[in-house]
Amino acid sequence: MTAVRDVAAIRLDNALLLFDEFVQATVKHPDAATLRGLERRFAERLQIQPSYWSQIKSRSRQIGERLARQFEQCSHKPAFWMDEPHAAAPEPVAADDRLEPRNDDERFITGLVLAYYRRNPQRARTKLMDLLGEVLAPPPPATQPAPVERPPRPTAVASAPAAPVAAPAADPMALWRASQAGVAPLKKKR
Repeated sequence: MTAVRDVAAIRLDNALLLFDEFVQATVKHPDAATLRGLERRFAERLQIQPSYWSQIKSRSRQIGERLARQFEQCSHKPAFWMDEPHAAAPEPVAADDRLEPRNDDERFITGLVLAYYRRNPQRARTKLMDLLGEVLAPPPPATQPAPVERPPRPTAVASAPAAPVAAPAADPMALWRASQAGVAPLKKKR
């Protein structure tokens, strides 16, 4: 049973290689919208429905024997090319190509962020910097909070205001109890 899965995985990898070759031959710098159009055109080239290609990509359909031969013929590959593993040729990395999206997910996110930025550059810059600041900033150093002193319970006689109270790390309910201590209960309605 593992041989069948291995062939299915190899065929899927090779189909994705065929798609990458198609994209590189068709468009220099594809964006998300262009990719959706390219996927439709790639499916037409392979003589299958675009929805079927989507199912193959999402692994909900496998590439059978007949379809593998069809892919090879339509892509001008030798017989049984789909059944043999082919490593993607390493591309030379130029200084400005390192930030290019590498897969569909990265292209989608890049296109989404770029579309947002083009609509409102200043707002997009601010929001993205806030988001990235949260994600990329190192966590603050852990410090031990000072011990908490419980304020005295209020009495009928007015007393001096109590000092602010900090919550101890050990007891998560301490802050709740401390805030409850200074609040008088509501009077019941008659």
